[in-house]
Amino acid sequence: MASVSSGIEIVYPESDGKPMGETDWHINEIIRLRDILMHRYQGQTVYVGSDMLVYYEEGVPRRFVVPDVFVVMDCVQKDRRTFKTWEEQRVPDVVFEITSLSTARKDQTLKPKTYGAMGVKELFLFDPLQEYLTPSLQGFRFEQGKPIAMRAKNHQLQSDVLGMHIAARNEHLIFTDLDSGELVLTGEEIQTREAERERRAKEQERSAKEQERAAKEQERQAKEKEQVAREQERLAKEQERQARLVAEAQVRQLQAELDELRKS
Repeated sequence: MASVSSGIEIVYPESDGKPMGETDWHINEIIRLRDILMHRYQGQTVYVGSDMLVYYEEGVPRRFVVPDVFVVMDCVQKDRRTFKTWEEQRVPDVVFEITSLSTARKDQTLKPKTYGAMGVKELFLFDPLQEYLTPSLQGFRFEQGKPIAMRAKNHQLQSDVLGMHIAARNEHLIFTDLDSGELVLTGEEIQTREAERERRAKEQERSAKEQERAAKEQERQAKEKEQVAREQERLAKEQERQARLVAEAQVRQLQAELDELRKS
């Protein structure tokens, strides 16, 4: 990508020729982190970039940084080749560096100075393999360009810009919404959660129908027992009536025989 300054064409490369991450763990976490933030700000005027050259001084193409993941508030979310701060009239508000022992000096010393000078508000360093950072997640707020370490509370750091708590869990960063307390997930995790909710809803519906069917069956059996009891009661009364009729007939027969005896 080139631009013209004072009649001289200035080339701003789109790649620094370096790999996206040190290891699969680093690459996977960068991709996961970008996915989380992309879904978090979907449909909003917030740009989420990753492994992109951010140029911060017009006319000087050597003045750039390549954040692993960065968030720019009040910035249109669209595809870009590079991010030039003077064209966007914005600088990254929050930067995440998925760091390693081999990038320690750059991530802890050089980049923070540049980010502070640029006007970045928050910086988070995460060492997913726990190679050198203790704790493995560290956060900084910039005051007058100088990084001030954040204090963890309940093993979490608070990003005021993003409105989230951030914690390290093994090789992953975990995000929680400050207001709702709900986890902020990747697109795949959201789909998995929705699928699980749907599965549970269907299971509850199936269980409710099964319980309803069982209740109706119990009701049917109760009515059947009641009907059997009534029939038994009817038969008992009929037997009692028949026995009474037989007894009355026998009494009449005896009475008739006695009357015959008296006559004779």
